Amino acid sequence: MKQHHPLDFLAHNRTGFVKAARIYSNVVSPPVMFAVVGLAFGLYAWPNWAGFLWAAEYGILVSLAPILVVLFLLKTGRIAELHMSNTRERNIPYISAIFFAAIAYGLITRFDGPELLRCLALFNVIELTGLAVINSFWLISLHATGAMATAVLLGLVFGWPVGLMVGIPLVGSVCWVRLFLKRHTVAQIVAGLALGTAVVLILVPFGCFVA
Repeated sequence: MKQHHPLDFLAHNRTGFVKAARIYSNVVSPPVMFAVVGLAFGLYAWPNWAGFLWAAEYGILVSLAPILVVLFLLKTGRIAELHMSNTRERNIPYISAIFFAAIAYGLITRFDGPELLRCLALFNVIELTGLAVINSFWLISLHATGAMATAVLLGLVFGWPVGLMVGIPLVGSVCWVRLFLKRHTVAQIVAGLALGTAVVLILVPFGCFVA
């Protein structure tokens, strides 16, 4: 059976609208989304330099460190391309991301950092673990998971007008781009949306993301 690659799998195809879609997909990747959410939550909880520094600590561990791991794997040939359409290539990135998120959670908890960031780091640990388990037998959309979780998180913390104002264009555009690039099927997108929503809501009864 002929293997079908995503539209942007080969470098010579990354031109025109495909190139623009790929760039957008990179810009709104989950690590970037959560770095922004982490900064917003840190400054919302503690509107001072302490809040900013905790948000920076969260961003370095949860967002920057996993990106650096992926770039290292890409540079050393352990993965074929940035978006890792081969599920087997995602194992090390997921495991390392869980590890870094757990460190962030431990530091924020141990040194009494902002509660919102503690909950966000815990969310990352659970979400990434779920993604890693599913990834072992099926390719689920990490982008859709991150976008939907971002929308729900913003709605819970800042109010649903904000959540919808940001979430509708974010979720809609991210899902459309991933489908356009043929990185995912509709089922993989829907599963990602459901997982992102579920993991956030699971934490609400435990006092996370509520006033």
